[in-house]
Amino acid sequence: MAYTPARGDVVWVNLNPRTGHEQAGRRPVVILTPQDYNQKVGLAIVCPITSQDKNYPFDVHIPDGLDVHGVVLSNHVHSIDWQARQVEFITRLPDEILDDIRENIYALLD
Repeated sequence: MAYTPARGDVVWVNLNPRTGHEQAGRRPVVILTPQDYNQKVGLAIVCPITSQDKNYPFDVHIPDGLDVHGVVLSNHVHSIDWQARQVEFITRLPDEILDDIRENIYALLD
């Protein structure tokens, strides 16, 4: 059976085309939506990961010891067509990191 991304998965994806201050290019992103949603709709809500740690207030640091390094840009939430963009699994983030990402997103929307 083909891979369907699940909440907490980190995957490679090509985010081009993008404009302005949006993250672009082939980069890791963290999947925020549940696998059932992603499978049914063919979309996934993601946040990009960057190696450029600028200590912005909504950056979530990824702990050492995983197959991905850097910070999650939790203020860059967007939806992707994960099948058309041919995502590739890298690793899975700990639940504590997902909780931090969600808290940041809630704070942005409050």
